[in-house]
Amino acid sequence: MAQTSELTADEITDAFNKQKTRGLVIVPSNQDSSDATTTETTVAAAPAEYQPVAEEDQVNIQIRFDFASAALREDEKPKLSSLCQAMKDVDVNVFQIIGHTDSAGSAEYNQNLSLLRAKEVKRFLIGDCGIAEERLEVLGVGEAEPLNKANPRADENRRVEFQALG
Repeated sequence: MAQTSELTADEITDAFNKQKTRGLVIVPSNQDSSDATTTETTVAAAPAEYQPVAEEDQVNIQIRFDFASAALREDEKPKLSSLCQAMKDVDVNVFQIIGHTDSAGSAEYNQNLSLLRAKEVKRFLIGDCGIAEERLEVLGVGEAEPLNKANPRADENRRVEFQALG
């Protein structure tokens, strides 16, 4: 179910409902590989371990962070509105927010940056969307799980993933 266009709240809700036990991933799409400031967003769930979701089960939107930054840009926040509405509407107890990076930089740096990005998205979802904090957990996996395994430095590897768990 990989999507490359902006999804409505209803479409995301349907995907969350379908993927309750398998997860939902939100990653960037249609990115210019020369744009070093682009990164992705995705949702996650309760376990402290990363559980990859098959690419065909992913739903894609494009969220950008500035290069080497975990700050959520103001111009990217409106893109999370459909996600916020879906998270409120769907019968899911816990979402895990998983931060990812590309392979540029040291593994330690990437691990920390991925966690900071996941925490920033969590902060936004709590503060601006009104999602209950206890429904959101964060995990940073750094460069360990690239979306584009053939090119570990590819833009699409810099993302925050959201997984819905029952």
